[in-house]
Amino acid sequence: MKVWLGGPYPLGATYDGAGTNFSLFSETAERVELCLFDEEGIETRVDLPEVDAFCWHGYLPAVAPGQRYGYRVHGPSDWSKGQRANPAKLLLDPYAKAVSGEVTWNPAVFGYRFAHPETSNRVNSAPFVPRSVVVNPYFDWGHDHPPKTAWHDTVVYELHVKGFTTQHPDVEPELRGTYAGLASQPVIDYLCHLGVSAVELMPVHQFIHDAGLIQRGLRNYWGYNSIGYLAPHAAYSSGGQDGQQVQEFKAMVKRFHQAGIEVILDVVYNHTAEGNHLGPTLCYRGIDNPAYYRLTEDDRRYYKDFTGTGNTLNMRNPHVLQLIMDSLRYWVIEMHVDGFRFDLASALARELHDVDRLSTFFDLIQQDPVVSQVKLIAEPWDVGEGGYQVGNFPPLWSEWNGKYRDCVRDFWRGEDRALAEFAFRFTGSSDLYELSGRRPYASINFMTAHDGFTLADLVSYQEKHNQANGEGNRDGTDDNRSWNCGVEGPTDDPSIASLRRRQQRNLLTTLVLSQGVPMLLGGDELGHSQGGNNNAYCQD
Repeated sequence: MKVWLGGPYPLGATYDGAGTNFSLFSETAERVELCLFDEEGIETRVDLPEVDAFCWHGYLPAVAPGQRYGYRVHGPSDWSKGQRANPAKLLLDPYAKAVSGEVTWNPAVFGYRFAHPETSNRVNSAPFVPRSVVVNPYFDWGHDHPPKTAWHDTVVYELHVKGFTTQHPDVEPELRGTYAGLASQPVIDYLCHLGVSAVELMPVHQFIHDAGLIQRGLRNYWGYNSIGYLAPHAAYSSGGQDGQQVQEFKAMVKRFHQAGIEVILDVVYNHTAEGNHLGPTLCYRGIDNPAYYRLTEDDRRYYKDFTGTGNTLNMRNPHVLQLIMDSLRYWVIEMHVDGFRFDLASALARELHDVDRLSTFFDLIQQDPVVSQVKLIAEPWDVGEGGYQVGNFPPLWSEWNGKYRDCVRDFWRGEDRALAEFAFRFTGSSDLYELSGRRPYASINFMTAHDGFTLADLVSYQEKHNQANGEGNRDGTDDNRSWNCGVEGPTDDPSIASLRRRQQRNLLTTLVLSQGVPMLLGGDELGHSQGGNNNAYCQD
């Protein structure tokens, strides 16, 4: 097989019409093998012949779109220093634009032996892990252009790609739960009828279903467990997983734009699906663990966790920042999305320990000629100390206003001393945003979101009922600020049912009349219930 030197940039697999350039960053690597897989799964290994500025690269003139591949990285393996190179583990490309297959939870996908956790596991993981895929970058966008809806005219509608159409009677059965189904005419017509100007899609980056959930017969439904930041989640494709998901996602965006609807992505750049030191080796951990992750200072085999997931991406490393910025630009330039909602955004601003509103991440966003021009929404908190940062993000940013949600819920359930704060929240939360020169549209007002009760459950349940998650009802918040109107859960009492409907109307009317940008949780307008589950992340 012919292998030319190629170039270090762009990172990832780039098809140019005649062949494919491969480039992978790893500062710790001593050797990198590119692994190509044919249709029968037979593996062919090729050493990347050149390295420049820690980017290992090569050009293969025979490789075309649809080619499945991965990497094996050779290098030091001293866990106490954070070094976890293990060439027995097939690794995804961090810049893969498509991923095929899912993880099979075999012990081989872990870098240590279960019986002896201090010893390295050298069993080949290739039969049990997904593959990266070379994609065709060409797509006929026609006359597509972003709607560029002004913030003061924006109505955001949060939805789940699969969940929104999986039981939709007017969507063709073979398209339900897919990008194509979401872009079907019945869905477009419904959203236009509602007056929605932007859909905020729950995570569509390639994600992994956790081993613990699979063992309990559950799945990571929400998708906040990313493993590929440039790849649309393959399971949402109706056409296949060998690059078809990219074309289908682009076609979906094009259809939304034709209807005047913007597409905002919920992105999870604060952590990855590899978990803590006991998690699997699927990508970043095996490529350059100390570059990609925040490690503890005293023993670098362990991970700092500001996200509650086991790890935190290392925003102090320039190559991690480059990955995130390259990902954001890719989704805007190549996939034509119109904005981003950043999950646990406070974690992205932690340079040392404290959340820093002048962090490098914000500087990069501010100066970037592409990313700075789209809608930027922060979830302004994380689980670390000092992580609650509502009102503290810099100009350009809007924020999920958690104080609005809490205050308005308190007001309508009759809590004492709620009126004074309600006046601030109803009129744009000037106490939070005015001093930094931001306008009312910095406040994304919401009553409910994917995380917590639905609107119907907010007026039907006093307590969470998360038993179906298999965690003994310990997961999910206990601070619901809800009122069940006198009876917990479903009731046949017509007076209570009438009161609940009136309370829902009160909350929705407050939302649409408040200064700021309203966000509606998909299904709330129809009275969707989760049976009191306020953390339905694993209920597929």
